[in-house]
Amino acid sequence: MVRLSIVMAVGLSVFGCKNDAKPAPPAPAPVTAGTVGADGARRVAVDAGMNGYQPERISGKPGEKLVLVFTRTADAACIAQLKTPDGKLVDLPKGTPVEVAVTVPASGEVGFACGMDMFHGAVVAAKS
Repeated sequence: MVRLSIVMAVGLSVFGCKNDAKPAPPAPAPVTAGTVGADGARRVAVDAGMNGYQPERISGKPGEKLVLVFTRTADAACIAQLKTPDGKLVDLPKGTPVEVAVTVPASGEVGFACGMDMFHGAVVAAKS
């Protein structure tokens, strides 16, 4: 039994620590599309699905008002909630658009994530 435990521990350390170091893929280009509503806020549709958020990065002018319209398209539990840039948890019922108001930061980005912090997205300030 001890020998089996040692063999398993060695095997797991060899296979579990395999280093297939590959460079990280470049971040996708931020999306700048959307429609401007009567309130002056740009509305951007965001799909919350099995591959995370699409678009994952949304670009805007510093101080620009956005309304991100999240629609969950997958049954995955982790994507059923959204952590907004201001830290609130919002339920995303499947197939029902949910609007989240966001202001583009003066510089840098503000992030959003799924309730389990597995999938991430960001609103990015466009460079002048």
